[in-house]
This record gives sequence, C-alpha cells and structure tokens, in this order.
Amino acid sequence: MAKNHATLRDHFRETRIFNQRLLVAVFLIGILFIFLLVRLFFLQIIDHEHYTTLSDNNRVNILPIPPTRGLIYDRNGVLLAQNLPSFSVELVPERVPDMDATLATLQKLILLTDDDIKGFRSRVERKRRFEGIPLRVQLNDAEVARVSVNNYRLPGVQIKAELNRHYPQGALTAHIVGYVGRISEQELRKVDASNYSASSNIGKTGIEKIYEDVLHGSVGLQRVETNAQGRILQVLERTLPQPGRSLYLNIDVNMQKIAEKAFGANTGAMVAIDPNDGSVLALTSLPTFDPNLFVNGLDSNTYQQLSNSPERPLFNRAVRGQYPPGSTIKPFLGLAGLELNKIKIHDTVTCTGSFTLKEEERPYRDWKKGGHGITDLNRAITESCDVYFYELSQVLGIDSINQYLTYFGLGSPTHVDLDGEASGLVPSREWKKRMYGQVWYPGETLITSIGQGYNLATPIQLAEATAVMANNGQLIKPHILHAIQNQKDKTLQLVPTEPESSVPHINDQNWDYIHQAMQQVIHGATGTARSISRGLTYRVAGKTGTSQVFGMKADEEYVQEDVEKHLRDHALFIGFAPADAPRIAIAVIVEHGGGGGAVAAPIARQVMDYYLKPPAEAKQ
Repeated sequence: MAKNHATLRDHFRETRIFNQRLLVAVFLIGILFIFLLVRLFFLQIIDHEHYTTLSDNNRVNILPIPPTRGLIYDRNGVLLAQNLPSFSVELVPERVPDMDATLATLQKLILLTDDDIKGFRSRVERKRRFEGIPLRVQLNDAEVARVSVNNYRLPGVQIKAELNRHYPQGALTAHIVGYVGRISEQELRKVDASNYSASSNIGKTGIEKIYEDVLHGSVGLQRVETNAQGRILQVLERTLPQPGRSLYLNIDVNMQKIAEKAFGANTGAMVAIDPNDGSVLALTSLPTFDPNLFVNGLDSNTYQQLSNSPERPLFNRAVRGQYPPGSTIKPFLGLAGLELNKIKIHDTVTCTGSFTLKEEERPYRDWKKGGHGITDLNRAITESCDVYFYELSQVLGIDSINQYLTYFGLGSPTHVDLDGEASGLVPSREWKKRMYGQVWYPGETLITSIGQGYNLATPIQLAEATAVMANNGQLIKPHILHAIQNQKDKTLQLVPTEPESSVPHINDQNWDYIHQAMQQVIHGATGTARSISRGLTYRVAGKTGTSQVFGMKADEEYVQEDVEKHLRDHALFIGFAPADAPRIAIAVIVEHGGGGGAVAAPIARQVMDYYLKPPAEAKQ
C-alpha cells in the first residue's frame, strides 16, 4: 500500500508548474513581439528614408556623362583640334571577381602591352571601385567584336564608345595648340573632381592647357536602373552635359606651312605678330613632334626618344628658347642715344675693325675685318658696325642700355597665352651684384651693346620688341586666341586688344631716322639683308644679327667651316612691313645658321610675301 501511494502523481503541483512556465513563455513571447513591433516601427517609420535609399542604390546608379570638348580653329576656320569617335575597353573593379584572370583573358582577345596594364593598375588605385576605368583605347573593329562576343564571361568589362581628341594638322601646330593627355593625380587635385568624373583627359600644353576651363565644358549626370549584374535596364533621369566652347586662333596655318618649309632642315623659331593689335599670326618651333602620340599615352620607349633627343623636339623654342639677341638690339640702342642726346645723327666714328678700352689691352673686334671706315648711326645700323656701338655704349652706360631695352619689353615675359614662357635677360649692375656678388666691368658694357654677354631674349620677345618699334613705342600684349564661340547661337566673343606700357615720349624725328636706317638694311646697297630685296613690292624695315654660341680669345678668328655645327653662330633677323604702315612684325632665329642676312632674313621674306602680297603675286 505504501508503495502504490508513493507512485501516485501530484496533479495540482504539475498544473501549477505548467501554468508558471506558460506565463513565462507568454511573457517572453510578448516581450519579443513588442521588440518586433518596435523594430518594425523603426524600420518602416523612423529609418524609412535611409533604407529606401539603400534599396535604391541596389538597383539605381548615378553615372556621369562626359562633355564634348570644344574645337580649335585657325583664323581662317581651318580645324586644328577635333573630336573623333573611338572605342575603348573599361573595367569596373567592384564587378570583376578576379582581376588577374580577367586581364589574362583580355590579353588573348586584344593587344595589351605591359605599359597598358601598368597604367591601368595605377588608375585603379586612384579611382573609386564602382567607376569604369579604361584599360585600352582606340580598339579596332576586330578587337571590339572579340570582346563583345566574349562579354558573357567577362563580368565588369564593357566596351565604351567615346570621342577621342585628334589634331589634323599634326606637328605643324604642336607647339601652339599643344595636346591633351591622361589626368594625373596632381592635376585632379587642382580641378573640380566632380566635373572631371567622366573625363579621362585634360590639357597638358599649349592652348589646350591655357584654355582648359573654356574647352572642357560641364559634366552631365544620368540615373539608371541596373540589374544584379550591373547591366543598365533603363535611364530614369538625365541631365545633359554642357559642351566646351570652341576657340578661334589668330594663327594662320598657311603661314605656318610656309615658315616651316622655309627653315628646311634647320632648327630654330619664328614668330610673326600684327603690331596693330598684338595678334600672333604664326609661331614656329623646329624641330617639332606629333601631338596625337600623347592623347592616349605613348609607350616609354617613344617618350624617351623624344625627351632625350639632342634636337629637343618637345622644347618650344619660340617662347622658351633664350638666345643672345646679337646685333638685332642695335636699332633700340641707337634710338636711346638720339633721345638721350648722347649722339647726333651726323656724329661719326672711325671703325678700323677693333676697339680698345683705355684700361685694357684686349681689343674688341668688329665682325668686319678691316672695319667700316668713317661711320655714322645710319651706316652703323645698315652695315651692323660693332665698333660704332662700342663707342656708343661708352656714352650711354649700362644703366641707360638696360632702361631702353626694358622699355621695348626685353628682359621680361610677354605674357602671351602659352605655358612655360621664359623671361630672357637684360643685364644690369644690380642684377650682376645679386647673382654673382661682383661689380660691373666696362668691357661687359661693350659686349652688351652688340647683344652678347649676359644678354638673352626669346623669339617672341624679339617679335614684340619689333612690333613696339613699328608702333613708335606702343606695346600691345601678344595673344594667340582670337575669339571664343558661344555654343548656343554660334556667335564669336572677340578677345580685346590689351595695350600695355609704352616707351616714354620719343621725338618723332628720331623714330623716323631709325626706321629709315632699318629700311637701308634691306634696301640699301650695303645693307646686311640686301639679298632679300630683289623683287620686293613693299618696303621692309629690319635688322640682322649673329650671336655667338661660345666665347673666343682676342687673337682667334672665327671661320665657320672649321667649327662644328653645334658650335656655329646663331642667325637672327627682325623686321616689320610695310615700313610706312606696318601690318606684320617678325623675328627669326636659325640655330647655328651663321649669318642673319643670308639665312634668317630669307625665311622672314617668304612669310611676309605670303601675308602682304595678293595670293597670285605671292606664288610668282
């Protein structure tokens, strides 16, 4: 009996325990339900906007639309820079499961060099992973077809049609127009990154660089719906880009061609300016290069060949080359002598072929052995008598020489609208003391007066100084840009003329005297550039020059045939025409060319003939 009683179950106790557990369970379920309701409240109400945005981002992408770059024309409407359609292959890193495998596959389908892959990996590090990054541009039709056929097994790879910059004139205008190239990390930090989010190129040199803001335009945007693989299903919204504005330059391409042909195999530079408004009509630097090579990046070997070439084709001699101006500065010093009453027009010097300072034994020689005899200022300019200007320098002094050359714009940049312009140099006592900690010596004044010594000038500075001479002292800032085209109505916004400083008042008779002397250089029987006068139907005022590349001892004689080519004198010529109503001012330098009258002046003659003669007459 006791045993059976022990096995009896206590129903009341079990019921109580069950009810307690049930209450606990119901309480926990209630707590969880309340937590779920609160969570749903936060998700659906409080954080609705946040999660809606995340959801949209899973299917909606915002893609930038590149603007069309503005075109560049010469003064006659000849196209200098255009945009041509081309195909490129791009990769979106976040959609590529295995980058190495994908690149290996693409190498089997299209031509990919080590430089292509290296450049791509460098761009991957700089850009965001959801952006398309170009691997190779300018694919041919066969390559486009192979990538397209295999696109199903190349996730994240896409063929993109785009406009590619092209320069139809090639090397002819390379130093003027410049070129575009891949945006570097440093350049990206200097521009509005959002405005360049769809652009891979930026102006690197020349007009392309100086007027980048005008040519580039403004980026557009489009919201697109994509599937899980990132393929675009539809465009939801689009803001069109604003194309860049086109530019018209003052440059005349035909004049460029004539100048380049006239140089032949010589190296050097030529700048032609309209003295009336500062328009740069032509700017030649030889040798030159093909700017199309740089648009999409060139291989390292080609770049090394260009950059290491002893002829320096990438160097813009017209604005960066600094040369001793030689005798081309003599008219400016003659004008200074007259205006400062240091000399009279009838004053003469007896030139025996050399000049010696009282405190020195060293003779300073004239270019003409035996000398010019009795010489006044007119003859000194016409025949380029060095001894006359040695004498003149003694009464002028280095301070007045510096002052008057500076009046004409020498020794400082012209601020032409090209990058990298050099400043040249007009020496002075203060400059030498600052640079070398030394005093100025009398002999240095002598060689400065014939454009040697420390004197340095760029071709564009010499052209500007010649324009100032033609204008009787008015300096006008040279400019290459003629007008900016409005994209809406295609009207042209002209670039205004910018008069700068002017030479302090000079007697009109002194201007006329120097102009007449400069005309005798070409039209006189003994002028150093008389060889170009044959057949001229207009009057030219000019001056030849020869600048030494290396120094010579007093007892040494310069024989061009005995000197290596790279050590021969530079040939220079400056001039303006027509002399009575100037329309063109020109400066020519032929490196290691020898005499300015024999080598540089004929180049200027051909350019002036083209510009001043009727087309039919110029061809004769």
